[in-house]
Amino acid sequence: MNKLEPRRLPSLAAMADFGAAIAARLRPGDVIALEGGLGAGKTTLARAIIASLGFEGEVPSPTFTIVETYDAPALRLPIVHADFYRLNDASELQELGLDDYREGAALIAEWPDRAGGFAHEAACLGITLETEDQGRIAIVQPSADWQRRLP
Repeated sequence: MNKLEPRRLPSLAAMADFGAAIAARLRPGDVIALEGGLGAGKTTLARAIIASLGFEGEVPSPTFTIVETYDAPALRLPIVHADFYRLNDASELQELGLDDYREGAALIAEWPDRAGGFAHEAACLGITLETEDQGRIAIVQPSADWQRRLP
């Protein structure tokens, strides 16, 4: 995956716009792999994507449940929002049944490295969020499939 020029996200509105741009291009089978330290904005970006797909309710952080699902027709397409922070080993994914949840859905994965990573997947958009004085920076690494979709 190639890195794109870092994108500055100085406000919550900028984060929401970034999430909306991703949501507009999202397809079933896609993976949005969100990396960054605690408080970097991974869940905030996930919420922006899910809201832009049409969800009007509260989007809880899946830190404790590990997996939250959002289905059509409330959303344009089904979403699996997973937070792998509490996993000790990627083998725990089998116990969660992640593949079953993902069928026909897009996956938003926080802490993807704890699940073995998703960069090997054909439709993975890797995003690393970092904090800075003026908000956040998003470092985007699109797979070839995502490179064709990005503006």
